[in-house]
Amino acid sequence: MLLSDLFQETYFAISANKSRSFLTILGIVIGIGSVIAMISIGQGAAANIEKNIQSLGTNLLVVTPGSQGGVGSMVRGGMGSATTLTLEDAQAIGSQIQNIQALAPTVSSRKQVKTTKGTNTNTSIYGIDLNYQVIKSIEVETGSFITSEHVKATSKVAVLGPTTRDDLFGADSNPVGQKIRVGSLEFTIIGITKSKGGTGFGSADDLIYIPISTAQQYLTGNDKVSNINIQVAKENLMTTVQEQVTSLLLARHNISDSASADFSIINQADILSAMSSVSNTLTLLLGAIAGISLLVGGIGIMNMMLTTVTERTREIGLRKSLGAKNNDINIQFLAESVAFTFIGGIIGILLGWASSLLITQFSGTTTTITSWSVILAFGVSAGIGIIFGYYPARRAARLNPIEALRYD
Repeated sequence: MLLSDLFQETYFAISANKSRSFLTILGIVIGIGSVIAMISIGQGAAANIEKNIQSLGTNLLVVTPGSQGGVGSMVRGGMGSATTLTLEDAQAIGSQIQNIQALAPTVSSRKQVKTTKGTNTNTSIYGIDLNYQVIKSIEVETGSFITSEHVKATSKVAVLGPTTRDDLFGADSNPVGQKIRVGSLEFTIIGITKSKGGTGFGSADDLIYIPISTAQQYLTGNDKVSNINIQVAKENLMTTVQEQVTSLLLARHNISDSASADFSIINQADILSAMSSVSNTLTLLLGAIAGISLLVGGIGIMNMMLTTVTERTREIGLRKSLGAKNNDINIQFLAESVAFTFIGGIIGILLGWASSLLITQFSGTTTTITSWSVILAFGVSAGIGIIFGYYPARRAARLNPIEALRYD
């Protein structure tokens, strides 16, 4: 059979019953579109998680007080009940451990904050130094950030996150130079940070930054710190530095058994790996759920092709009596099945792409369409056409031409 004849016969077969062909193709369209849309949601979630964790700082180790440190302590305020880390611990790490690019101890506490206009909010207050801005890649939208001079002078100055700014002074306002009160203390606002968004463990925008010396003197009244942020010079040195910091702190705290350590070290690489594993599992789950509709679409193709074989029994008998071979009949019906999935695949890819854009546009959920998801969906659709079309095509090819011609 010539290729041109095969295309022509396939076209005539599909267009002979437009309504039935449309419904069969629709099943594939929905299946392919669903797979692409669901995978794009999963991939978007994975990319968003990775971006937000990276926004916490690159090559980052976080030392937290207490033996049960949590990932959330990286962004949430509050020292909790454990107060086992001191400023001297941070200074010892900075002076005795090599391969550290930057180090920033922090003091955090959650407080009620008020303005002179009467507005108030409950938010986290971070006592930091200049290195914190470098480690966390914080950018200033308006005004300036905490400087070493502010830390030395124990200045009562504050830098607000955009969410805190909106809660206290209204959206997109410029409160630089105005005052806020934390208890009986009055702070002057010197800057507003750029938005970094939520991190999955809290919002990096709902914070107030003040000098660490001010926080220790006026908020906590001691030299304890909530955590110590360590930026390692190279990613491949993170495990080595983590082990060195652990050994140093165990010695400083007179602890011989590491299982009894009164501190925990959070490795950002481990967090990213765990979150990536979760997001990949989510993507597979979403893809599998959407893939069920592809299976249903494939069954629909088989059902239609079996019906078509029955309806065209006399035609098959006539073709065989005129010299058509079993292979010709097999290829003809298999081509029709593949054509259904090919057409449905193209439309489904466009539908999935459009759905992903609409999801991002109207729900705010980040979606990412990757080339491999499109190739996978299209490959699966082609496979469905071959797999579910093989049995009807084989059945048509094996019909006895004499019995087929007698079929009524």
